[in-house]
Amino acid sequence: MPTTRASTKDRSSVRTLLRLWPYVRPVRVRLFTAAFVAVVASCTGLVIPLVLKWMVDGPVADRDPAGVWLGALYLLLLGIAESVLFGLRRWLVARPLAHVEAEMRSGLYRHLQRLPVAFHDRWPSGQLLSRATTDLMLLRMFLAFPLTFLLVNGVTIIVGVIIMLMQDWSLGLVILGPAIPVMVMCVVFERRYAIVARQAQDQVGDLTTVVEESVLGIRIIKGFGRHRSQARAFRELSRTLRGTELRKARLLATIWAVIVTLPEVAIGAALVLGAVQVADGDLSAGTLVAFLSTALALRWPVDSIGFLLAMSQEAATATQRYFEVMDAEPEERGPAAREAAAPNRAEDGLLFDGVVFRYPDAEPDSAPTLVRVDLHVRAGESMALVGATGSGKTTLTALVPRLHEVTSGRILLDGEDVTAMSREELRAKVAVAFEEPTLFSASVGENVLMGADADAGAQELERALAVAQADFVHALPQGTLTQVGEQGLSLSGGQRQRLALARAVVGRPRFLVLDDPLSALDVHTEAAVEAALRQVLADTTALIVAHRPSTVLLADRVALLSGGRISAVGTHHELLRTNAEYAHLMSGETSDVTSGATAGAPSRDQEDDRR
Repeated sequence: MPTTRASTKDRSSVRTLLRLWPYVRPVRVRLFTAAFVAVVASCTGLVIPLVLKWMVDGPVADRDPAGVWLGALYLLLLGIAESVLFGLRRWLVARPLAHVEAEMRSGLYRHLQRLPVAFHDRWPSGQLLSRATTDLMLLRMFLAFPLTFLLVNGVTIIVGVIIMLMQDWSLGLVILGPAIPVMVMCVVFERRYAIVARQAQDQVGDLTTVVEESVLGIRIIKGFGRHRSQARAFRELSRTLRGTELRKARLLATIWAVIVTLPEVAIGAALVLGAVQVADGDLSAGTLVAFLSTALALRWPVDSIGFLLAMSQEAATATQRYFEVMDAEPEERGPAAREAAAPNRAEDGLLFDGVVFRYPDAEPDSAPTLVRVDLHVRAGESMALVGATGSGKTTLTALVPRLHEVTSGRILLDGEDVTAMSREELRAKVAVAFEEPTLFSASVGENVLMGADADAGAQELERALAVAQADFVHALPQGTLTQVGEQGLSLSGGQRQRLALARAVVGRPRFLVLDDPLSALDVHTEAAVEAALRQVLADTTALIVAHRPSTVLLADRVALLSGGRISAVGTHHELLRTNAEYAHLMSGETSDVTSGATAGAPSRDQEDDRR
């Protein structure tokens, strides 16, 4: 996936962070108010040195206890005011920033649902998860703290320097001495830290992918005893991430050492020079106290520059990673941009007309997966699609609901080009069931009714379960309300496959696309499912990927896919007699099937041995 390793060189962090404005705009009033309150709070703290100057040069010098107590009261009130204002700032930003984060996460999730399957094929799920969690957390932290305090601290430093210059311009120039080297170091730090921050966040995504794959594939890992190799892979990625984080720490330590050391040296020099001036009578003690108090009050704004810049760079990288996903082109919600062919009602059913398909990430000079596929499944007809492994059967079926877009050619449903339909309209007409069923962490009923209209109820659910011979659900602890767990792994492969089939037929679709949906069933359950499925197929137009003659016999006709083309179309028995490739694909079970159903059904082991 090339985008996850995008270079940050020559990219403006400010320009990147400005892309957050559409999300921040709805809460801008509270954020601007919070920033103003923080500036006032910080500047309130700078009044304290002026009160100290008045106390030292006035009540203290005049030995006036009442004046000292009055000054102490002023300092107390200023401290309380500063604390209340900073607390108000935090209250102002907490809720709106949580809202911004929630909106960005929801927007990312919605966008991921609209992105084509080809996008999800290229992107590791861990990278997407890290963008929806870690990156958005960094953005919320940036909006809550660095964004405000880069402004607040900048204003505080400017106001503080003006106050110091007004107290004594010569001491002020001493304090300003380290400004240029500090700014140069900040520029160098920003560039280097941006690269390392990007590497770290990408590596977090890689690590998330490994963890997710290990959890989902725990049965394979344990079954093959691969836990040690998986642990080694995890340790290697962890070690790489650790090294990157240490590089970040070294860069931050370097800039912090410079930012802390140079101003401290300048303050020390100003103290010595000011003390000499006080001794010579050129400067009052109160002025020196006020000057040094102001300089010390500026230590935190100056010292914080390093980690505020670091957090800002991490936020810029997180923003960049977030918009790498959001900038990906989604599936069109309405008709496709290219001009669709005029409807041809004479071609009812499902028609593939000169369909060519090449995967988007395939080499430009590579041969397409499908080469001018021409196939007509008549209305109400069931067509079995047969071919050798890797011939493109699953790819062809994925083109019907537009999980992938054809490279050229067209696909018509009842004479209407699928690209002229909205996604919602198309997928309301076409239902699919895949060989590898996917179930969600929801109840059995919710998983099945996902394929029906929102108003579908228990009657439709029971009918679909009966067609798929999924009566086993009634023996589950809570029946159709039983939670199947993540990926449905609490069920067997055959049970998951039957629920996926029920999901495909529950909505009584006009077109049905089945990708070898019975491969995980034992022969007795398969026979029962086929008997019930025949009733469904009588009222729909179906394209069925088949590997066994028992599944082929569900269909009215058979299409042989070979070399990315439809090389033969006919009935099962016709192709057995006239097509050697088809006869070879069906060999091993041919005699049992063609001799009729009077012979006993072969065992699953026999089927596997024959194949």
